[in-house]
Amino acid sequence: MSGSAVRDALDTVGLSTAGAPSPRASSGSAPFFSVRGVSKRFGAVRALEHVDLDLGSDELLVVLGPTGAGKTTLLRTIAGLERPDTGSLRMRGGEITGLSPAERDVALVFQNFSLYPRWTVRKNLEFPLRAPGRNVPPAEIQRRIEWAAELLNITRYLDREASRLSGGEMQRVAIGRAIVRRPKLFLMDEPLTNLDAKLREVLRVELVQLRRELQTPMIFVTHDQAEALSMADRVVVLAEGRVLQVGTPREIYERPVSPVVALQLGQPAINLLRVRREGGQWLSTDGTPLLAVADTGSADTSPADTSPAEGLLGVRPEHLSLDGGSLAPQGVVVSVEYIGPTTTLLVEWAGARVHIVLPRRAAPRPGDRIRPRIDAARAVFFPPEGAPRLPGSAEPTFLDRGSARRSDPSHASSLSSAAHPTFHPPTKDMP
Repeated sequence: MSGSAVRDALDTVGLSTAGAPSPRASSGSAPFFSVRGVSKRFGAVRALEHVDLDLGSDELLVVLGPTGAGKTTLLRTIAGLERPDTGSLRMRGGEITGLSPAERDVALVFQNFSLYPRWTVRKNLEFPLRAPGRNVPPAEIQRRIEWAAELLNITRYLDREASRLSGGEMQRVAIGRAIVRRPKLFLMDEPLTNLDAKLREVLRVELVQLRRELQTPMIFVTHDQAEALSMADRVVVLAEGRVLQVGTPREIYERPVSPVVALQLGQPAINLLRVRREGGQWLSTDGTPLLAVADTGSADTSPADTSPAEGLLGVRPEHLSLDGGSLAPQGVVVSVEYIGPTTTLLVEWAGARVHIVLPRRAAPRPGDRIRPRIDAARAVFFPPEGAPRLPGSAEPTFLDRGSARRSDPSHASSLSSAAHPTFHPPTKDMP
């Protein structure tokens, strides 16, 4: 979801873009690469603000964020093309903040391929190995070229000019030019964005397999949630220069720490409903009863006793069903989209328009009256902006019986214990 779409969705429920500040991901061993407190401004524009992140020695870390989030600035800072205003970068325990790009030995693959169009594929692949100071013997250069070409399935194009290649073939050559160097770290700046949808799917799989074969860590930035969910070992959610949450794709999707994070993943986007607690029920703004408070808490931590009286209820479209029963409040189907194995409904319900994703066999029609039911175990309660955190817990509250996942210490690395800061939309895109 784009930055403007996120802001529009939040405006609908009266929120600004708020998120948790720079959580660090813990691991059992020292990270291969780490960023600590990095900030970067371009004039009045804040590109990065106190960014912290860790990368393991055999990990694919995806940085997910909309246009203007600061993703490219982060990669350029890691590569040494930009100097941070504050903060430090370390690789294998050593400080690299002051090192030149060549001294860092990282490979950066750009969105626009950056090939020499009149050179052959072979010459493009040779170029980084013949750079001044490399001193790679000619026989070793040819060995690496043949190895990379075979690995990327571009051997038959070695003597073809780059200008005569398709988009997918050019991107493979760009990746090949990075791997022949055998760098310590790969940096990928939205390398699949300019390709068609089917080719993106193919190259997503190929990139993951390639990284595993090379056993070289990679930081991959994207605005595409499909790439983040399918490729990442861990995801870093970035918005307006700040890290909002770090965790596995499943953690980010199922346990977002804020509405901003929740809106980054999921198609259709998560449903956000303003609710208030009244008479043992969570009610929508128009008074529709959505959930019983008794059904949304555990024996030892009941929202009736601990949660704010008002807040925001996040419900994924697939966590709404049509089996609400005869006493459930009715909704009216506005539109029906048949999308392969599923059907997506847009429904007027509880004073709002919500999306519901159903198996293909379900076939309501526009105008039909239905009785939706929320899966309470999957709903997420976000407190109002500025509300204090509950003692001994990390917000938001996850409305599942037993609260096992809510209190699981394994989530401590991806949920921050500090209050959510408030962000204000920038006047222009980040560099």
